[in-house]
Amino acid sequence: MIFLPGLFLSVFNTQMFVAPISKYHKAFQSILIYYKPIFNLVFPATCIHCRRELLPEEPYVCWCCEAGFKHTGFENQKVPTPLDQLFWGRALVNQTFALLYFQKGSATQSILHELKYGHKPQLGIIMGRKIAEAFFLNSRGQTIDVLIPVPTHHKKKFVRGYNQSEKIAQGISKVTNIPIDNGFIFKRKQTESQTKKTKAERWSNVSGGFRQGAQNENKYKHIAIVDDVITTGATLEALIKEIKQVYPMIEISIFAVAMAK
Repeated sequence: MIFLPGLFLSVFNTQMFVAPISKYHKAFQSILIYYKPIFNLVFPATCIHCRRELLPEEPYVCWCCEAGFKHTGFENQKVPTPLDQLFWGRALVNQTFALLYFQKGSATQSILHELKYGHKPQLGIIMGRKIAEAFFLNSRGQTIDVLIPVPTHHKKKFVRGYNQSEKIAQGISKVTNIPIDNGFIFKRKQTESQTKKTKAERWSNVSGGFRQGAQNENKYKHIAIVDDVITTGATLEALIKEIKQVYPMIEISIFAVAMAK
């Protein structure tokens, strides 16, 4: 049998399991430090976008691709942003923030694809930290009580192994210490992918797809919904309307890694 290392680069990648192992047992750290250079010779960590071999201090994306990110700059805007305007007349939102603009063929698309389908939960945590470091730099969002990841159906979560929005929320929480509530709202039906649907089809696909968890009117006054990418906003609109039916006075903010330009 011929051994082809290239076939296994996406599976046997040190970024996938070095952190989880070292987290649970400190004894593995010294072993991993010793063997990691040898391991990387056979299975080098590569950039998820350009596939160039990464430096030790580069997690998932090389410096060149990261320099090409299209940042929204929303954290510096004093007037309503395009993301704010997306929800005008559709859902009452306190504030919104997306870190990057989504463009097809860009490094941002590679990040979102690998986060959803490449079994890289740690990538979501990294992007969540970047969101928090940008948005909360000027002491914004201090009134937020809790982070609410956009829920995914339990069957999809079982297949994927995690909810990417939860991982992004974990990254935000690590920087801000804002708690996460995964039981606030649930997805009660498994929907089709939104990728190739029109705006009307997206709304029909997600309408009525959520349900509230345990109800406590006085528990939260201001929540922040966390998502990976926002295109038409149909999923978030359906989610917000479900929440507002039970908590009409609650303030809602939105955080996302990217939005469609």
